[in-house]
Amino acid sequence: MFTGIIEELGVVTSLNRSGQSAKLNLLVSKNLATLKEGESVAVNGACLTVAKISRNSVEFDISPESLKRTTFQFIRADDKVNLERALPVSGRLGGHILTGHVDGIGEIKNKVSLEKHFELHISIPSELLRYLVPKGSIAIDGVSLTVLDIRDGLLIVTIIPQTLKSTTLGSAKIGDRVNIEVDILSKYIERHLTKESSSLTEDTLSKVGFFPMGWIDN
Repeated sequence: MFTGIIEELGVVTSLNRSGQSAKLNLLVSKNLATLKEGESVAVNGACLTVAKISRNSVEFDISPESLKRTTFQFIRADDKVNLERALPVSGRLGGHILTGHVDGIGEIKNKVSLEKHFELHISIPSELLRYLVPKGSIAIDGVSLTVLDIRDGLLIVTIIPQTLKSTTLGSAKIGDRVNIEVDILSKYIERHLTKESSSLTEDTLSKVGFFPMGWIDN
């Protein structure tokens, strides 16, 4: 599990494809040089397992599914990536609950400067829009952000100075593609409601927090 609070930026040294899979090599600072083989790390929001580590170099295996569903298919040497280790039991949930399982790829359509911060307007797969609500949570390249608005089919988020300074979103450009993970809680709610829809009753609605209009004791 991850929280979307980025610990540091890594630098891509190579992405070596082998058939439909690949090996990703990153240069990391001494903060993440204590990683061990088998650990989970969110790389631009995608959960990867450390395959090999040597000094400040870390290698990850990327499965065909991960390569197909994430922006790793476009990554190049010298690109920077957001890195977050898995949340320890004693850690703080500073962002929101993330699984590191990318739901789709978005594209930055506009970048609007607003004094010391800016807005990103991002197109995302249409099937993911139903999971978004204003002031809800979203992960973009592994960064926990708040949904500012959903307008004309675009996701709008604000990038504050701290996020601008400490993540790859600070250098984001129009046309860049980003990994999207929607809030896992909204997916569970949808699944629950879908299962119950064939026998939707007042009791069912009550259990999930909905009450019929006029259901008020006088």
